[in-house]
Amino acid sequence: MRTTTDAWSQARAGRRAAPAGVARSEHLREHNLSVALGFVLDAAQPPSRAELAAGTGLARPSVTPIVDQLVRGGMVRELVPRPSRRAGRPAVPLAPALGTFAGLGMEVNVDYLGLRAIDLSGQVLLERVEADDLRRQDPDAVLRRLAEIADRALARLRAEGVRVVGTSLALPGLVDSDHGPLRLAPNLDWRDVDVVGALRARGWPDGLLPVLANEAKLGARAEARVRRGDGPPSFVYVSGEIGVGGALVLDGEIFAGRHGWSGEIGHIVVDPSAPGGTARGTLEARAGQEAMLRGAGLPPTATVHDLVAAVAGGDPRARFAVSSAARALGVALAGVLNTVDVDEVVLGGTFGQLFAHVREDIERALEEMVITAPWSAPRVTHARAGQFPAMTGGALAALRPLVVAPSAWFGPAGGATAEPGPEARPGGTARVGQPEAVAARRPARPAAARGDVAAAGGPDPSLAAASGAAATT
Repeated sequence: MRTTTDAWSQARAGRRAAPAGVARSEHLREHNLSVALGFVLDAAQPPSRAELAAGTGLARPSVTPIVDQLVRGGMVRELVPRPSRRAGRPAVPLAPALGTFAGLGMEVNVDYLGLRAIDLSGQVLLERVEADDLRRQDPDAVLRRLAEIADRALARLRAEGVRVVGTSLALPGLVDSDHGPLRLAPNLDWRDVDVVGALRARGWPDGLLPVLANEAKLGARAEARVRRGDGPPSFVYVSGEIGVGGALVLDGEIFAGRHGWSGEIGHIVVDPSAPGGTARGTLEARAGQEAMLRGAGLPPTATVHDLVAAVAGGDPRARFAVSSAARALGVALAGVLNTVDVDEVVLGGTFGQLFAHVREDIERALEEMVITAPWSAPRVTHARAGQFPAMTGGALAALRPLVVAPSAWFGPAGGATAEPGPEARPGGTARVGQPEAVAARRPARPAAARGDVAAAGGPDPSLAAASGAAATT
């Protein structure tokens, strides 16, 4: 499993060696800050200092200075004290800070591009989505357009005093590594595109160059956050848009594979004898959105909403097309579950919108074909991460360096710093934001219509937190 490099290790690698005792002390301090911050970000209810100590195993005397540093650094805020039934001072709940730091998650997909900025609390600070048919469009032109949108978004965040920790870009294809190239995005008709190089040529600051990832993996990351209530979840995530993507989540972490190419479920061959060769017998060819629309007798310009309406209205062609697609998806997923030993499938995207019409057919195929079904029946559940989950997952991934190494974002006195150290951003030290962190944020304005760089208020209900422990990409 490929995991994200520990930001603290990166920082240490570039510094002059310190005495062993000093190095251990610094590492322990950083570890404790990270553990405490992650616990606050992941908590279902704002914990007190005592609850933080009990939940993390940190010594109670050390918790207060740790929390004080996180509060001064603009990462944690103190809420109104809770009344106590016992004598003594009332407990002060701790919550993620609002509007101080943000991650920027971007996405280029077949029929839209956009971005979403999320702060440590999960609040959406701004969002922009532009619908368009991007198939066979020149990659440089599309990336130039994305860069222009991002420039305006970053300028807005800067003007509001929000410091951007990092950026991430979701793409519908095979990404060779965190920084590219994009090897293949068949539905965009892109091959061997140096995405990061193209953005750098557009003047993108080195310190904020995006980490690249497959859109299904980032969608699965957002989904894993939603499902952390009873412990780290394990599931197979299916992301259906024009194509069919997937991701494997094991104990809350994304299994990326040797090259980061895992999860290409749409290319599983479900009908090797299909006329025209195996490419015509893949899951995507049989169960992708275009295949279902065509089977339902709907025009190519129709949307998944039109397909849902046709099925709900009892149209026999639409019902047969969707049922056939569900069966094909069940066959493919049975092979996956037999291989990886998980018992939950999460349906997002097109299949999430069709959930009520595909769940039974998929479950029937899994019960029939998964060898362990008699002892652990596979479950098919609906995605909870909301619309554009890859943007959300990308923003969460972009926040991880701060959670892994909070002190990189502290000033000399332990408060917020205007210029984080090089460990904060593997690509450099470019800064976005004002010198001082914002301790609290006024209620955000209602979101403007999509298509503008819009502020979007309120915590995102699809997010549990933006904690960065044990990161994978």
